[in-house]
Amino acid sequence: MHLILCPIAANFDALGAAIGLRLLQPEARILLTGDVLPAVQTWLTQSWLAQDLMTPHQIKPEAIQTLTIVNTQRCDRLGQAAQWLNLPQIEVILYDHAPDPEGTLVATKSYLEPVGATTTLVAEQVQIQPVPIVAATATLMALGLHSETASLTSATTTPRDSMALAWLMNQGANPIEIGRYLTPQPILPTARELMSSPVRTVRPETTIAEAQRILLRYGHSGLSVVDSAGQLVGLISRRDIDIALHHHFGQAPVKAYMTTNLKTINPDTRLPEIEFLMVTYDIGRLPVLEQGQLVGIVTRTDVLRQLYWMQVQGDGREAGGGASDLHCPLPIARLNQALIPELWAILDLAAREAERQGWHLYLVGGGVRDTLMSGPGEPLALTDIDLVVDSFHQPVGQGAGVVLAQTLLQFHPDARLQIHGQFQTAALLWHHHPVLDSLWVDIATARTEFYPYPAANPEVEASSIQQDLYRRDFTINAMALRLTEPGAGQLLDFFGGWLDLQMGQIRVLHANSFIEDPTRMYRAVRFAVKLEFEIEPQTERYIRYAIATGVYDRIQGEQSRAPALQTRLKSELKYILQAPYWQPALRLLDHLEALRCLHPTLQLDKVLWRQLRLAGHLLWRFDPQQKRWIHWQMLLEVLLAHLPPETRGPVATNLQLPTDSITRLTHLAQIEAELAEQFLSLGRGAATTFPRPSQMVQIFRPYDESTLCLVAIRSTRPLRRQIGLFLSRWSQTRSPLDGHALKRLGYKPGQRFKTILEDLTIAFLDGVIQDQPTAEAYLVEHYPLPPE
Repeated sequence: MHLILCPIAANFDALGAAIGLRLLQPEARILLTGDVLPAVQTWLTQSWLAQDLMTPHQIKPEAIQTLTIVNTQRCDRLGQAAQWLNLPQIEVILYDHAPDPEGTLVATKSYLEPVGATTTLVAEQVQIQPVPIVAATATLMALGLHSETASLTSATTTPRDSMALAWLMNQGANPIEIGRYLTPQPILPTARELMSSPVRTVRPETTIAEAQRILLRYGHSGLSVVDSAGQLVGLISRRDIDIALHHHFGQAPVKAYMTTNLKTINPDTRLPEIEFLMVTYDIGRLPVLEQGQLVGIVTRTDVLRQLYWMQVQGDGREAGGGASDLHCPLPIARLNQALIPELWAILDLAAREAERQGWHLYLVGGGVRDTLMSGPGEPLALTDIDLVVDSFHQPVGQGAGVVLAQTLLQFHPDARLQIHGQFQTAALLWHHHPVLDSLWVDIATARTEFYPYPAANPEVEASSIQQDLYRRDFTINAMALRLTEPGAGQLLDFFGGWLDLQMGQIRVLHANSFIEDPTRMYRAVRFAVKLEFEIEPQTERYIRYAIATGVYDRIQGEQSRAPALQTRLKSELKYILQAPYWQPALRLLDHLEALRCLHPTLQLDKVLWRQLRLAGHLLWRFDPQQKRWIHWQMLLEVLLAHLPPETRGPVATNLQLPTDSITRLTHLAQIEAELAEQFLSLGRGAATTFPRPSQMVQIFRPYDESTLCLVAIRSTRPLRRQIGLFLSRWSQTRSPLDGHALKRLGYKPGQRFKTILEDLTIAFLDGVIQDQPTAEAYLVEHYPLPPE
């Protein structure tokens, strides 16, 4: 018996090649080793071929002489028929159009050539044999060739495929019949595009308890098990681990619980076959092997997400459940039109260079969000652009993002390059550029991250764009726009960010997000106020829960470094306090009790709110150009000054404020007491309502202006008025006569010189003298020159 085997999940190419081989081997029978793809099944139900096909249970293995296998090089794709390969009398012949590095089939004869379809190889052999071919057979073979090469448009298509198709059409292939089963489809994604990487692996000897800690760290639902050579030997799921722990086997090795009957795919396996394997074998995750090495995992979630977006992006399927309302228009054309040409040229150059390396480049975060929120034709002023490079799991020493930034610098030597090797990121900066003005382009390697403890800096590893988006804070910031081909313009929105933009809400990605990084509370408030959005109710509950746990107080006591409560928190406060919307932002932070991240007792009560509003007024009045003080820092000092005196300095130190700020806050209570006492003393001893200006100058002069400003904001109105006069007028007051004028009048420089100038300044402050003539008269009366 001679058999032609079609693999599990057989497509039209497998069936077309098989029917062509029947022409060369008339005595052979075609056998389906498993189910076929849905479109093929539809064709078979109406086909003349269905009744002629065989299934494994109809075969007597001892009668088999030859097995001709089409469209696969893997034994596990042959189902029950794979066991026949070991029979001693069997000759195995293999036809396939793409060499498979993971292929396990050993054949007597192999026809493996780099063409677009297996049917092409068979059609070429049929052409040189004197065998007749009927129109129905030519039609099926042409259908197989069309489907495998995406109608001659796939990257693997060759001239040989075109010539084979032309020959089949000349043999009577029916284009109308082909069209019935060949609905135009985009090129379906491969496992390489769907998979997540790097893959978390453990050794067979790893304990169940350690495996559970790894799952907790990375949030995965299972782990791959590899041996010392890096070869995949098993999979263990979270459920397997939970059961082992339930029975108190935490110290048992994972090899005792792992699954070893594995189904795997390679990076070029396309979506339909992945779907088939998952459904047929009830598999939640498929390892991706390349040259024997584990390079990725495709999960049910990856597949479901891809299928959904294929629906809503118009691949011919009907999107149900109101999906059309959720569909986001691809904004790349709008981005091109909205950006100035010079900026678009930078993005386009970056995309072309990434393509040249075989990478994908994405615009992520705020750039995507702001593009989607802008109206058609509305110019877009992006000054901070975030790009992410997905290097498709190719090892790049210092990170693909750094390499791409260094390449762009060669084309833009006027930019400044910053490299952050720890995070595999780099940034190109332009400052006061004649066209770009001030521009920051951050280029990061796609990465995943883990927080070793709450408020720590994350530990990062190179990963995929999917994992990179998964690590972000809010849905509206977790979208990515692909800039590279193929698929330029594809919007990745795995968490409903587009819908949240339409609903005007800030929604966090993960329940523990605020515990891991408390600065995200401040970011949530900043985006909510800036965009005039609402914080989604569940997100607000997560914020309140994180604060109520007291985890931040505990961490600051246990850890010497908690950057999210130190430098990163200060950065978020800076963003808020220097923005025009700082007042409603502080109101919202207080409503959420998020000010407790600074100190457990900090609340925005009526006194503090009055002081902050007064601070904003005074800063704007006395320093409208922001040259005298750092306004956001002064507002932050007002916040911290509301704390108990003994805690102000430590909190300022924890936030790593400048030394002068820490000193000022540390000694503020003492300074306020001294100034208040001196002011009251002058009032008690003065005959008039207010002390003389010169007296106030003598009191205020020892203190720097920032200290006086802070005291004024917190003091009573009379003292605040005097400090205001000092800052606005008296501190700038000088005598109408300077040293040169004194010398011209005949006074000799010396110790008396300084006394005269100080006395003139006091007289001028107090209104005793008003100008140069009255000053000279004052000198004649109080400091007469000796007679010559």
